[in-house]
Amino acid sequence: MKIAISTSGENLSAPVDSRFGRAPRFLIYFTETGTFSLKENKQNLNAAQGAGIQSATCVCEERVDAVITGNCGPKAFTVLNAANIKVYTCSGTTVGEAIEKLKSGALESSTEANVEGHWM
Repeated sequence: MKIAISTSGENLSAPVDSRFGRAPRFLIYFTETGTFSLKENKQNLNAAQGAGIQSATCVCEERVDAVITGNCGPKAFTVLNAANIKVYTCSGTTVGEAIEKLKSGALESSTEANVEGHWM
């Protein structure tokens, strides 16, 4: 499985970012090998609008199976859902702990966005 986790850090000890669309980067984790890469998301940090959609598109390009983030708005959720990418919300934890929670079945996939959009 390939997982994208929103984070401001650069390793498994970094916190899961509470934002999806405006997260500084995504850590792309490969469960089969236990390795990861980083995908910068700087272009969306200060976007006037559309950060969620653009970030979701960026994650879709990575061909991930799942996303772990603190919060996911409706537009980003719609894009991810259309690409059959499961969304899991998790906060107050590190990237590594969130991955372990997902692998152990402690996280449930979301059926809808858990925050309202900024322009609704």
